[in-house]
Amino acid sequence: MAARSRTSAKDRPSYRCTECGWTTAKWLGRCPECQAWGTVEEFGGAPAVRTTAPGRVTSAALPIAQVDGRRATARTTCVEELDRVLGGGLVPGAVVLLAGEPGVGKSTLLLDVAAKAASEQERTLYVTGEESASQVRLRADRIGALDDHLYLAAETDLSAVLGHLDSVKPSLLVLDSVQTVASPEIDGAPGGMAQVREVAGALIRASKERGMSTILVGHVTKDGAIAGPRLLEHLVDVVLHFEGDRHARLRLVRGVKNRYGTTDEVGCFELHDEGITGLADPSGLFLTRRDEPVPGTCLTVTLEGRRPLVAEVQALTVDSQIPSPRRTTSGLETSRVSMMLAVLEQRGKISQLGKRDIYSATVGGVKLTEPAADLAVALALASAASDVPLPKNLVAIGEVGLAGEVRRVTGVQRRLAEAARLGFTQALVPADPGRVPSGMKVTEVANVGDALRVLPRRAPRERPRGEPEAAVSGPGGEHR
Repeated sequence: MAARSRTSAKDRPSYRCTECGWTTAKWLGRCPECQAWGTVEEFGGAPAVRTTAPGRVTSAALPIAQVDGRRATARTTCVEELDRVLGGGLVPGAVVLLAGEPGVGKSTLLLDVAAKAASEQERTLYVTGEESASQVRLRADRIGALDDHLYLAAETDLSAVLGHLDSVKPSLLVLDSVQTVASPEIDGAPGGMAQVREVAGALIRASKERGMSTILVGHVTKDGAIAGPRLLEHLVDVVLHFEGDRHARLRLVRGVKNRYGTTDEVGCFELHDEGITGLADPSGLFLTRRDEPVPGTCLTVTLEGRRPLVAEVQALTVDSQIPSPRRTTSGLETSRVSMMLAVLEQRGKISQLGKRDIYSATVGGVKLTEPAADLAVALALASAASDVPLPKNLVAIGEVGLAGEVRRVTGVQRRLAEAARLGFTQALVPADPGRVPSGMKVTEVANVGDALRVLPRRAPRERPRGEPEAAVSGPGGEHR
């Protein structure tokens, strides 16, 4: 009887999550470890309980104060915007995962990084699995990324990549991309869960053993998440997202995970025909220079990480020709714009907004997602609805609530300092902004009604003799 029970337990199937590797004796629809749905699959008999005997240690344990920390000192990549996100540069032995949509410029950026590292007399190996070596050479000619210390190989076999590491002995490895390389010892097509896990694990081990910095390029899914097992993000030291609209020049490198620095920094780049360059002052891309102010435009200061950027919000309202008016946004969250329309109509007393087509957008491809842009969106919509431009050199900062109140946001002093540096002289901010830059007039507003008073009053038109006097609508929809 005991033998029968042992046999049945051995033959009982077990289940494993393909995302994180968590195992269980029964099937579950959702993995309790990584919270992923539909990833628990059967993979064979129940795992046997094993014990591991103590073995030889590779190095003796030391008091933490005696551990040499100089080995983890970051080396610059010679790309200031990338160093900003990495926390100073690449740490020897660190593995960085850079993910982004196709065509956003990942390969161009990393080829430029590899060439600049090679120019510092450091051997650099660039392995491509998506293109041929001649195709990469053409891109290198175009962006000026040629150096004798930069080695190039086109491989899709993991063992061949490890062989190149033995022969070249680089201090920096760039693999484009991790989903195209496969191990012959693992079943499955390249890019599969098991293959990505094996390739990443082998390269991470090689990086730690050699003290070699490694940058892996990762694909993303249609939802914007990194393709492959979620375990990949846990294994690497740094995870970066490369963002940007393919039809705009601006590119952002945003840190998601960083064991050697903070994750609240953003690097700005400009992609052009000659390659990609860092932007130390990217605010000019988000502004439209005009001689005179135009109705429906308002400026705000957004924080990308810890970096303040001045951005422009544009709005346009026209009479609708269809029963359901259009609501079109670009670079703004549709839900936030709809909320601002409701607040303006109910709290700001601006009528007829619900019966008009509303178009709102940002300039330069920047995406404004933080609530600090609410006040600028509300003022741009009110300016477009009344066809009255806002005062020149004005910026608006603040979150707007459903009751019409203007709430405080973080980093007001940094935002005001950036606006003053660029020559703006007026600002609308929530209460208690802190220290105000010299030469800037700051107006504290408690609600939307206070903010709408900055709209200049439209002069009444001359009425012909005999025509009855009509009420002229002023800012905020008040009849004057």
